[in-house]
Amino acid sequence: MTGVRENRFGRVRARMQEVGVEALLLSLGADLPWLSGYDAMPLERLTMLVVPADGRATLVVPRLEAPRVEEDPAFTVRPWEEGDDPVAIVAGLVGSRRSLAVSDRTWATFVIALQGAIPGASWIPSSGVVGPLRAVKEPAEIEALAAASAGADRVAAQLLSGDIPLIGRTEREVSDDISRRLIAEGHQKVNFAIVGSGPNAASPHHHPAGRVIGRRESVVCDFGGTMGGYCSDITRTVWTGPPDEEEVEAYSLLQHAQAVGVAAARVGVRCCDVDGATREVIEAGGLGRAFIHRTGHGIGLEEHEDPYISPANREVMVPGHAFSVEPGVYFAGRFGIRIEDIVVATEHGPRVLNSVSHDLTVLDV
Repeated sequence: MTGVRENRFGRVRARMQEVGVEALLLSLGADLPWLSGYDAMPLERLTMLVVPADGRATLVVPRLEAPRVEEDPAFTVRPWEEGDDPVAIVAGLVGSRRSLAVSDRTWATFVIALQGAIPGASWIPSSGVVGPLRAVKEPAEIEALAAASAGADRVAAQLLSGDIPLIGRTEREVSDDISRRLIAEGHQKVNFAIVGSGPNAASPHHHPAGRVIGRRESVVCDFGGTMGGYCSDITRTVWTGPPDEEEVEAYSLLQHAQAVGVAAARVGVRCCDVDGATREVIEAGGLGRAFIHRTGHGIGLEEHEDPYISPANREVMVPGHAFSVEPGVYFAGRFGIRIEDIVVATEHGPRVLNSVSHDLTVLDV
């Protein structure tokens, strides 16, 4: 990983020069482990990697956390003791530099303290520096995403085959079952396991609870976790009995829209135009008002990251962009449907990392 890390530091410094940032300050969030290999715990004790555009990087870390840091030639480790002022240490490393970028997820208490300790500085989120670099996945990252997606696929295949009982179980019980299966299929962590049945399926981020799943209902199952540091994310919708004509037509339309969105996700195409491709199909089918979210989001070390497949994002796709394509339609108080795959833009066209069937599936379990 040393060569990879040195390359990343070089790219980050080049990007800092490009956007006029003199020092990059990374704390909580995925930018820090992506660059340094160290994933900071969300503590009240400050951890911060200080990366000058013109000097050596230093990782300021609480002494009790220092044993977890894998030392690297790309940066110096600076442990701080209880009673030290870590904000003052960071300010000293920043020195006279005043054009700064700070992690998007740095706690506000530390940002405010740093602003007081470094007067006259201008600040931008670190995503303006690191985001475009992390969005373009390296080959090893793509294969890590593919492995995580394959693990999620195996759970989705169990769902579609009827191996995961639905009828008569609560949404929470099914969610817990899916979570256990993700771990069994190689994930180290479950990030989410949404199970929305019947009217709850109309809530895209429904929190599974005590509702008992009945017959002849749509059940939206959206789940993913982390394997080898990289995330999976897949959604399939099934029915616990024959759907009515309206549901069949809505599913057929959504299935077509999702396929059109995947096909549109090509190098050189703007993210907003991929979103537009799915949206156009759904609107032409008369269900535009039922599609209430963007088409997708980037994925990598985080479940949601750049690039976002939304009407507002005019960014052009390049090889290595990895993202979801997940249109959905939702009818409040009645039912909802969503289909999601992870896709990577390549020079040879979209590479779909999920292979589980999109066919309308009716289960009697």
